[in-house]
Amino acid sequence: MVDLRVIDDPASASVALDPMRSRLLSELRTPASAATLAGRLGMPRQKVNYHVRTLESHGLIRVESKKKWGGLTERRLVATASSYVVSPGAMGPVAADPARNMDRLSAGFLVALAARVVREVGQLLRKSEELDKRLATLSIDTEVRFRSAEDRAAFSRELTAAVAALVSRYHDESAPGGRRHRLLIGAYPKPEKAKTKENT
Repeated sequence: MVDLRVIDDPASASVALDPMRSRLLSELRTPASAATLAGRLGMPRQKVNYHVRTLESHGLIRVESKKKWGGLTERRLVATASSYVVSPGAMGPVAADPARNMDRLSAGFLVALAARVVREVGQLLRKSEELDKRLATLSIDTEVRFRSAEDRAAFSRELTAAVAALVSRYHDESAPGGRRHRLLIGAYPKPEKAKTKENT
């Protein structure tokens, strides 16, 4: 089981987004039979089998083991990943695309950039799994609390200058065997935690 699988096929995305099938995917992070799932969820086994076959046909779950009980064979199933994300590529031509004319200072542009990351890294990840090679990536995730909008603007200017200086130092257009990499830095207000009865 891999940590994460990116779904870019529209039909598979539709299957995974179905509430019952999404619940089954969650339950199948650990191997279980259709009978076990039916008992756990309080559903008829035939209904569970129908959903399980659909998930299996789209590569979202697989057979982990088989065990014979008399004349019957029990299949224990497991999800193919711990978690899933639907690629914007599943939306086809209406998917978010930063190449369209968009305001580069807008939240929509940031979302379109993030969508491109999911789409492109998902494709590279699938290819690296097929080749059984690790995909080289770099991620930086941190938080910064600005005192004011002025400080945020100053930070943006300094960060832009620092990145431009680093890019100009390390970018080599003519390097033999060199490979282009995308660099994306995004910032947005941290969402507040949803209030619960305990903290209201």
